[in-house]
Amino acid sequence: MPTMTQEKLPLTITRTFDAPRALVWEAWTNPEHAIHWWGPKHHPATHIEWDARVGGRWRNCLREVETGDLFWHGGIFREVVAPERLVFTFAWEEPGERGMETLVTITFSEQQGKTRMVMHQVPFQSLSERDGHDEGWNNTFDRLAAYLTQTQANLSSA
Repeated sequence: MPTMTQEKLPLTITRTFDAPRALVWEAWTNPEHAIHWWGPKHHPATHIEWDARVGGRWRNCLREVETGDLFWHGGIFREVVAPERLVFTFAWEEPGERGMETLVTITFSEQQGKTRMVMHQVPFQSLSERDGHDEGWNNTFDRLAAYLTQTQANLSSA
Protein backbone atom coordinates (compact mmCIF):
# COMPACT_ATOMS: atom_id res chain seq x y z
CA MET A 1 0.00 0.00 0.00
CA PRO A 2 1.47 3.40 -1.00
CA THR A 3 2.38 5.75 1.80
CA MET A 4 1.24 9.36 1.83
CA THR A 5 4.75 10.46 0.82
CA GLN A 6 4.81 8.16 -2.21
CA GLU A 7 1.49 9.50 -3.47
CA LYS A 8 2.01 13.17 -2.61
CA LEU A 9 0.87 15.28 -5.57
CA PRO A 10 0.99 12.51 -8.19
CA LEU A 11 1.14 13.19 -11.92
CA THR A 12 -0.52 10.74 -14.32
CA ILE A 13 -0.63 11.22 -18.08
CA THR A 14 -2.31 8.82 -20.50
CA ARG A 15 -1.63 8.95 -24.23
CA THR A 16 -2.53 6.73 -27.16
CA PHE A 17 0.01 6.70 -29.99
CA ASP A 18 -0.86 5.60 -33.51
CA ALA A 19 2.10 3.22 -33.57
CA PRO A 20 2.73 -0.39 -32.58
CA ARG A 21 3.94 -1.04 -29.04
CA ALA A 22 7.29 -2.41 -30.25
CA LEU A 23 8.10 0.90 -31.93
CA VAL A 24 7.02 2.98 -28.93
CA TRP A 25 9.13 0.76 -26.68
CA GLU A 26 12.13 1.18 -29.01
CA ALA A 27 11.65 4.96 -29.03
CA TRP A 28 11.75 4.94 -25.22
CA THR A 29 14.68 2.59 -24.73
CA ASN A 30 17.04 3.38 -27.62
CA PRO A 31 18.98 6.65 -27.25
CA GLU A 32 19.26 6.94 -31.04
CA HIS A 33 15.48 7.37 -31.09
CA ALA A 34 15.10 9.34 -27.86
CA ILE A 35 17.40 12.17 -28.99
CA HIS A 36 14.77 13.07 -31.62
CA TRP A 37 11.85 13.57 -29.22
CA TRP A 38 13.04 13.87 -25.60
CA GLY A 39 12.27 17.20 -23.98
CA PRO A 40 9.69 19.87 -24.67
CA LYS A 41 9.98 21.82 -27.95
CA HIS A 42 11.44 24.82 -26.09
CA HIS A 43 13.96 22.56 -24.26
CA PRO A 44 14.98 19.77 -26.70
CA ALA A 45 17.55 17.18 -25.69
CA THR A 46 21.12 17.71 -26.81
CA HIS A 47 22.58 14.65 -25.09
CA ILE A 48 21.02 11.28 -24.20
CA GLU A 49 22.60 8.42 -22.28
CA TRP A 50 20.41 5.35 -21.71
CA ASP A 51 21.33 2.02 -20.20
CA ALA A 52 17.80 0.58 -20.21
CA ARG A 53 18.31 -2.39 -17.90
CA VAL A 54 17.61 -2.89 -14.20
CA GLY A 55 20.25 -0.88 -12.35
CA GLY A 56 21.28 0.94 -15.52
CA ARG A 57 21.69 4.69 -15.44
CA TRP A 58 20.23 7.34 -17.69
CA ARG A 59 21.29 10.96 -18.04
CA ASN A 60 20.03 13.59 -20.47
CA CYS A 61 20.66 17.25 -21.15
CA LEU A 62 18.02 19.72 -22.28
CA ARG A 63 18.93 23.04 -23.89
CA GLU A 64 16.68 26.07 -23.55
CA VAL A 65 16.12 27.32 -27.11
CA GLU A 66 16.06 31.04 -26.26
CA THR A 67 19.02 31.27 -23.87
CA GLY A 68 21.09 28.17 -24.59
CA ASP A 69 21.01 27.27 -20.86
CA LEU A 70 21.58 23.57 -20.17
CA PHE A 71 19.53 21.44 -17.79
CA TRP A 72 20.85 18.00 -16.83
CA HIS A 73 18.67 15.29 -15.31
CA GLY A 74 18.90 11.56 -14.84
CA GLY A 75 18.29 8.53 -12.71
CA ILE A 76 18.40 4.77 -12.47
CA PHE A 77 16.20 2.17 -14.15
CA ARG A 78 14.40 0.13 -11.49
CA GLU A 79 12.29 -2.09 -13.77
CA VAL A 80 12.60 -2.86 -17.48
CA VAL A 81 9.99 -5.34 -18.75
CA ALA A 82 10.01 -5.22 -22.55
CA PRO A 83 7.72 -4.05 -24.09
CA GLU A 84 5.34 -3.48 -21.17
CA ARG A 85 6.84 -1.43 -18.36
CA LEU A 86 9.62 1.02 -17.51
CA VAL A 87 10.27 2.29 -14.00
CA PHE A 88 13.04 4.77 -13.31
CA THR A 89 14.08 7.47 -10.88
CA PHE A 90 14.14 11.05 -12.12
CA ALA A 91 16.01 14.02 -10.63
CA TRP A 92 17.24 17.34 -11.95
CA GLU A 93 20.92 17.93 -11.27
CA GLU A 94 20.38 21.04 -9.18
CA PRO A 95 19.77 21.72 -5.51
CA GLY A 96 16.43 22.32 -3.87
CA GLU A 97 12.96 21.14 -4.81
CA ARG A 98 13.81 20.57 -8.49
CA GLY A 99 16.64 18.26 -7.41
CA MET A 100 14.28 16.02 -5.46
CA GLU A 101 14.16 12.45 -6.80
CA THR A 102 10.84 11.22 -8.16
CA LEU A 103 9.80 7.81 -9.46
CA VAL A 104 8.43 7.47 -13.00
CA THR A 105 6.39 4.38 -13.97
CA ILE A 106 5.37 3.93 -17.59
CA THR A 107 3.20 1.13 -18.93
CA PHE A 108 2.61 0.32 -22.58
CA SER A 109 -0.35 -1.72 -23.85
CA GLU A 110 -1.21 -2.70 -27.40
CA GLN A 111 -4.67 -1.65 -28.54
CA GLN A 112 -5.58 -2.61 -32.11
CA GLY A 113 -2.25 -1.55 -33.58
CA LYS A 114 -1.97 1.51 -31.39
CA THR A 115 -0.15 1.91 -28.09
CA ARG A 116 -1.73 3.17 -24.90
CA MET A 117 0.93 4.64 -22.63
CA VAL A 118 0.29 5.58 -19.00
CA MET A 119 2.97 7.57 -17.19
CA HIS A 120 2.83 8.08 -13.42
CA GLN A 121 5.35 10.24 -11.51
CA VAL A 122 5.59 10.84 -7.73
CA PRO A 123 6.18 12.57 -5.38
CA PHE A 124 6.24 16.30 -5.95
CA GLN A 125 6.70 18.81 -3.14
CA SER A 126 4.57 21.52 -4.74
CA LEU A 127 1.77 21.98 -7.23
CA SER A 128 3.97 24.29 -9.32
CA GLU A 129 6.68 21.63 -9.67
CA ARG A 130 4.12 18.95 -10.57
CA ASP A 131 2.34 21.25 -13.02
CA GLY A 132 5.66 22.17 -14.63
CA HIS A 133 6.36 18.47 -15.19
CA ASP A 134 2.83 18.01 -16.54
CA GLU A 135 3.41 20.73 -19.15
CA GLY A 136 6.90 19.46 -19.99
CA TRP A 137 5.90 15.81 -20.33
CA ASN A 138 2.81 16.61 -22.43
CA ASN A 139 4.88 18.73 -24.80
CA THR A 140 7.49 15.95 -24.93
CA PHE A 141 4.80 13.38 -25.70
CA ASP A 142 3.52 15.60 -28.53
CA ARG A 143 7.05 15.45 -29.97
CA LEU A 144 7.11 11.66 -29.44
CA ALA A 145 3.82 11.29 -31.35
CA ALA A 146 5.20 13.32 -34.26
CA TYR A 147 8.44 11.31 -34.22
CA LEU A 148 6.56 8.00 -34.25
CA THR A 149 4.44 9.17 -37.22
CA GLN A 150 7.55 10.24 -39.14
CA THR A 151 9.43 7.04 -38.28
CA GLN A 152 6.56 4.88 -39.50
CA ALA A 153 6.34 6.90 -42.74
CA ASN A 154 10.08 6.40 -43.27
CA LEU A 155 9.74 2.65 -42.64
CA SER A 156 6.81 2.42 -45.08
CA SER A 157 8.71 4.18 -47.87
CA ALA A 158 11.93 2.17 -47.39
